[in-house]
Amino acid sequence: MKLTKMHIVIIMAAALVLGFVGAYGGVLMAQPDNDSGQQEGQIELPAEPAEEGNDKAPPEDVGKVTQAFQLIKENYLEEVDDQQLIEGAIQGMLTTLEDPYSSYMDVEMMDEFNEQIESSFEGIGAEVSMINGAVTIVSPIKDSPAERAGLRPNDQVLTVDDESVEGLDLNEAVAKIRGEKGSEVTLGILRPGSSEPFDVTIVRDTIPVETVYSETENIDGKLTGILEITNFSEQTAEEFTEQLEQMENEGMEGLIIDVRGNPGGLLNVVEDILKLFIPADVPYLQIEDQNGDTMPYYSQLDEEKDYPISVIIDEGSASASEILAVAMKEMGHDVVGQPSFGKGTVQQAVPMGDGSSIKLTFYKWLSPNGEWIHETGVEPTIDVKQPDYYYTNPVQIEEPLTYDQADERIASVQLMLDGLGYEPGRTDGYFDAATIDAVTAFQEEHDLESTGEIDQDTAGLIEAELVEHIRNGEDDQQLEKALQEIYK
Repeated sequence: MKLTKMHIVIIMAAALVLGFVGAYGGVLMAQPDNDSGQQEGQIELPAEPAEEGNDKAPPEDVGKVTQAFQLIKENYLEEVDDQQLIEGAIQGMLTTLEDPYSSYMDVEMMDEFNEQIESSFEGIGAEVSMINGAVTIVSPIKDSPAERAGLRPNDQVLTVDDESVEGLDLNEAVAKIRGEKGSEVTLGILRPGSSEPFDVTIVRDTIPVETVYSETENIDGKLTGILEITNFSEQTAEEFTEQLEQMENEGMEGLIIDVRGNPGGLLNVVEDILKLFIPADVPYLQIEDQNGDTMPYYSQLDEEKDYPISVIIDEGSASASEILAVAMKEMGHDVVGQPSFGKGTVQQAVPMGDGSSIKLTFYKWLSPNGEWIHETGVEPTIDVKQPDYYYTNPVQIEEPLTYDQADERIASVQLMLDGLGYEPGRTDGYFDAATIDAVTAFQEEHDLESTGEIDQDTAGLIEAELVEHIRNGEDDQQLEKALQEIYK
């Protein structure tokens, strides 16, 4: 197995960062440190053509590709660009693999890839993947335009600026979404559990690069640290270590690591963080090649921390987040929340000599105990969902919703009002007198016309207030449960 102590990159746990990147996200990606030849962690490619008889050698009829190229160039009705044909042939071969994490990255995409590694980029700030043929949100990035607009994990993108993305590959869909800071994009979204799509208009912006946030809570007289990691970028391990040491110096007696909504990042960064917690006698990660051979990786830590640790995950936790969560779980620490995304393969970006690369799946990554979480995710040891209103669907309203109507949109608004403390009395979608009172109270407190009806202005402001309510961590049952259980 040629993957040694490596510079492997887990680029954002699904296949892309919406608005600025090609198909990198969500992959464990091995790449060279520079262009000066074989590097630690770079997969060696054969220097000479494969020998005849080797079952991995090109078949005899591979010349058909050249024949097709010449046929098109010489006879097609209109002029065709050589590069377009070559890249199309490469994309065609990769498409037959039916692997959303293997793709061709042209020069522009590689430039954006490098930009992403440096955590300096613009866009809407959401990770996406192609799941069952649908462009699907894995996670919005903390404090990004996507999070502020209320996008959630598992939202499906149906349209971009009223144009369907059906039939497009992930790169083509993202090309429609990405754009410059300050520009707008309108996404048609279908949320799980809803039969009606809704539109979200997002203003692209610079994506925040701060990745570690810390605070402390006093739980039964014990100082408890909370470290939230929003992404594993170049400075994350340094920031994490610095804030961890500060809380330890203050007398911290328990730690919660929050990787909810964290789509991944750089593997060497999550390695550096795990080396603070996983002792040298057990691996923190294993890599498996196509022959089934595995290679474990170890820290040099003498002993574990002497305080309890919990990790919080959700469906938006992916790649590097899952490596951290499953390693801590198998060390006996609690993992609180919902099952994670499930991304367990490793890709190598192979340079093509002109600035472009082919990103191809080479390996699996496994947990310390050899578990492969691909497409299943990390199961929490303590299963906790957020309040129902965390999962409500924004509503599109043409005619106001009024008394004595029954509609799933009314149910969504009732859940939102309940979450905001306006007590509609029911959440089944029937518009009764108590719902009128709740709507009227909201309208009065927000300087809207007090009609007691739900029009688009009222619904839009309710949604905006709820998004801010959630972003502020109100009623965070997963965190509350982690704090309740950490010393038990």
